[in-house]
Amino acid sequence: MKRLLLLCLPLLSVSAAEPAAEKPRVFRAGAATSNITPPLGMEIVGNFAPRPIAAHVHDELHARCLALDDGETKLVLVVADIISLPREVWDEARQQLATETGIPSSHLLFAGTHTHSSVSPLTHEDPSLNYRQFLIGRVVDGVRRALANLEPARIAWGSGQVPQHVFNRRWKLKEGVTNANPFGGQDRAVMNPSSLLRPRLAGPAGPTNPEVYCLSVQATDGRQIALLANYWLHYVGGVPREHLSADYFGEFCRVLEDRLASPGEHPRVVGLLANGPCGDVNNNDYSGKTPAVKREPYEKIRLVAGDLAAEALRVRETLQHRDWVPLKAAATELELGVRRPTPEMVRWAEAVLAKPKGATPEHRLEQPYAERTLAARDAKPDTVHCMLQAFRIGDLGIASIPFEVFTEIGLEIKGRSPFKDTFTIELANGSNGYLPTPAQHELGGYETWLGTNRVEREASVKITATILDLLQQVK
Repeated sequence: MKRLLLLCLPLLSVSAAEPAAEKPRVFRAGAATSNITPPLGMEIVGNFAPRPIAAHVHDELHARCLALDDGETKLVLVVADIISLPREVWDEARQQLATETGIPSSHLLFAGTHTHSSVSPLTHEDPSLNYRQFLIGRVVDGVRRALANLEPARIAWGSGQVPQHVFNRRWKLKEGVTNANPFGGQDRAVMNPSSLLRPRLAGPAGPTNPEVYCLSVQATDGRQIALLANYWLHYVGGVPREHLSADYFGEFCRVLEDRLASPGEHPRVVGLLANGPCGDVNNNDYSGKTPAVKREPYEKIRLVAGDLAAEALRVRETLQHRDWVPLKAAATELELGVRRPTPEMVRWAEAVLAKPKGATPEHRLEQPYAERTLAARDAKPDTVHCMLQAFRIGDLGIASIPFEVFTEIGLEIKGRSPFKDTFTIELANGSNGYLPTPAQHELGGYETWLGTNRVEREASVKITATILDLLQQVK
């Protein structure tokens, strides 16, 4: 018996030294919204002067926040109902959140929807309307609440098609035909061409992307926590000039939330619609194939949002949600040259601004672009630093760019991405104007004009290469 016990002792010690079973991996998610509706009396941006003063809130504006946690890494996405924000505003929110939550700044992605029925935190002169600090505070609060709502979750993604609402708004003119620009020159492409120009049009100057990307997040009991969509379409409009509105972005979220809400649930499901590369795309068909229809205010917004929400809900039903996926983020600073006017452009601008009051303009936009030309001449410094970012959510790659990005750039990133599924969010972490390709610069047109476009002609090439490198890093 003693011999038997002695033989067993080594076996017992070996068993005691075996490592404990691995702790199960838990994926968590949380979402929240913060109301960021500005006070009435502020200037509504999105159009040339004279700009209207906000006199009515048609629908509230929000910052919609989604937090994801794989147990080691947290990612946060915020989509705000605002036309765009300069980087310094987002940076202030980012710094506060990094300090308060410990989440690295590279893991925080902020974007504006580009509704044209919103305000800028930089345009008001009344110090009592400190919208900048109000906005930053509400974004920070929304993220902190989303983090407080983290719970065990499942996640899935996929895409559908909504082709009927995306049209390239830039059209090439026929060989030998040009169109005057505000600088006294001639362009070979025109934005939003009138029906009078139709016989002179050769065709769209770029592609569209009909896909709607959907990221669905559910609690482990099947309750919907959030659904983030990405669609490559400019604002729709049809909003009275003095109204504040989240445009089709807000309507999409309302429809989605109403359909997915559970009675009495708290926190409530959150819909998010992040805008994709659509600097040259809007909802108007200039080919003449779509009959013109006079619509009531907000009617077209409801149409687009309804079709988009229906497709997002259909896609959601086809998805297989996963219990856990890895998360990763990477970000970098890209330095780009600031675009400057030529001496000829400066002389033109000075001549325009020297005209007597009431003089007939040679181009209806010559005055604002003369002002922008001189502002570009005097702008400091000579370069701008852009934050570029990539997220990994399982096998999904998400890129973010602080410009109004042409669709062909987003399609190139998608086609060359190391991920099977990739989408891009524009106007993220800043706003640096339009981002055409070098070939589109050669055609001219509104999006390429100095003052609309602010950086060097090769910017899109450099940005695309940098984004692809970031996607490779997180892959």
